[in-house]
Amino acid sequence: MQVDLRSDTVTRPTPGMREAMMAAPLGDDVYADDPSVNALQDKIADLLGFEGALFMPTGTQSNLCAILAHCQRGDEYIVGQMAHCYRWEGGGAAVFGSVQPQPLSHQIDGTLSLEEIEAAVKPDDAHYARTRLLALENTFGGKLLPMDYVRQATALARDKGLTRHLDGARLFNAAVAQAETGCDNPGAGGPPQGERGGNILAEARRIAQCFDSVSVCFSKGLGAPAGSALCGSRELLSRAHRIRKMAGGGMRQAGLLAAAASYALDHHVVRLAQDHALARRLAEGLTGIDGLVVEPPQSNMVFVELVGPARARAAGLLPFLAARGVLTSGLYRLRFVTHLDVDAAGIEHALSAMRDFFAV
Repeated sequence: MQVDLRSDTVTRPTPGMREAMMAAPLGDDVYADDPSVNALQDKIADLLGFEGALFMPTGTQSNLCAILAHCQRGDEYIVGQMAHCYRWEGGGAAVFGSVQPQPLSHQIDGTLSLEEIEAAVKPDDAHYARTRLLALENTFGGKLLPMDYVRQATALARDKGLTRHLDGARLFNAAVAQAETGCDNPGAGGPPQGERGGNILAEARRIAQCFDSVSVCFSKGLGAPAGSALCGSRELLSRAHRIRKMAGGGMRQAGLLAAAASYALDHHVVRLAQDHALARRLAEGLTGIDGLVVEPPQSNMVFVELVGPARARAAGLLPFLAARGVLTSGLYRLRFVTHLDVDAAGIEHALSAMRDFFAV
């Protein structure tokens, strides 16, 4: 049995998605006449409550176009030290746009301190870069940013004259997690299924409406082979469209990919709850193994620290697992990601392999 838990980017299109791709009406998206792309853009914009959306090849390009559409040369954006659009996207905003990042340390729950955000906003003085944008990420490292916090942080940014961008690569995982908790601050407790508990799409929109732009990825938990969308105002998207062209993101018969994304929105959002449940099962099974410290998952990611004697054996773990058909990532800190190509049998197989390694 092969179980790939490295990332939710490794999924293959389902048979239904492949059929939708093959049946997609096509045009030339550079001329804005690919009907499948246009339909997807309208669908995601309407779902999240924005004037429009722009289909992008990747989430990296979507974030880049957003930051450069919000900011000009010599501006800066406030962002988390471990945020994807700062740490893992090649420094694109600085390299291509001369937009300076102002990274802040994350709190243990993945948030940025409101006090530090406020302190990072520069005065209107020629000595400083102009602070223009706050960029947040939800989910962040598998963690749900509490809705109360999202409201406070984005309101603070607005009051300081900043625009707000959300890297919502896994926005729908965040919406599922928020629906599962049934409250706006998971740390504060609350009923497991509130009034909004089952309405995942409403939760996604509620999160998105705190921001001026949102990047949504279709190729992670939603299972499409590629593609992201940047949602925002028509004015913002006009600037982003020009940047997308410069970045080489103008695709022709992109409707093949857009049809996969549309299918994912129609069929793969609610099922994300299954991935979250499998992550919880994996975490429960790993918790009983000596030398492992397991972080309780909030969505589809399980993080595991190797401690004591287990840490000394870390180098041999990944090859051992791979030989038994289980793929994951990390060394002293492991990451397991559940997705639509992982089922309950796969989780039990992964747990069995982990137990075998640490039993020796």
